[in-house]
Amino acid sequence: MTFRPRLVALDVDGTLVDWDNLMTPAVREAVHAVVNAGIPVVVSTGRAVPGVMDAVDNLRLDNGIAVASNGAVIIAYRPVEVLHTVTFDASETVKLLLEHVPDAAVAVEEIGSGYRINRQFPEGELTGALELQSIDELVAEPVTRVIIRSPDQSAEEFVELAERLGLHGTNYYVGYTAWLDLAPEGVSKASGLEQVADRLGIDQADVLAIGDGRNDVEMLSWAGRGVAMGESPLQVQECADDITETVENDGVVVELRRWF
Repeated sequence: MTFRPRLVALDVDGTLVDWDNLMTPAVREAVHAVVNAGIPVVVSTGRAVPGVMDAVDNLRLDNGIAVASNGAVIIAYRPVEVLHTVTFDASETVKLLLEHVPDAAVAVEEIGSGYRINRQFPEGELTGALELQSIDELVAEPVTRVIIRSPDQSAEEFVELAERLGLHGTNYYVGYTAWLDLAPEGVSKASGLEQVADRLGIDQADVLAIGDGRNDVEMLSWAGRGVAMGESPLQVQECADDITETVENDGVVVELRRWF
């Protein structure tokens, strides 16, 4: 193969770590092999900045650039510096969703610190500082990201609801649970990575990206080589150039060792 990665973009949950946020030593060693080869590693995740830095600490990386909040926030570290943000008015979309899921928990990102929330999320799902507010307060100003979390619905029901409502003016992603991420229209991990690649002078064709979720579809399609984790939904696998092992079997290690 003539492809050689000049930038490696890695999703976090379901890719670098399992659902208990555990990372194996093999994953850490494989990522450090990339870094030691002089290739930038870009953590690219739906997590907000505190969650990004948790992954960076887990990887034991000293510095770099990361794509956070599904592309709405780009940071450099260390120290953490916000390089770019994109915001949108989420008020009408949130109110529309709450008409259909009135008991949902809603979270709005506070860049760099955590979230403002209308009610508590399941333990461990959000990182950083949490501040309780009313819905009107949450969406009074443009935001980078909104999370809608329903305790009583499945991921499939959330996909159907989002498709039925259309959610104009936003990008949206449904997770493995009834978790709906709202992002500014046109913003994705791919748009964030494109900015990072331009900043570093690296061509799209030379980017290797690995991920497992519906919010990775644009990134895997955009990258010169997009690789889906083995547990990925069919929608994600279909947009990838290849499929690796599951997170339980260190799929990211299998792929990285092909090149480094």
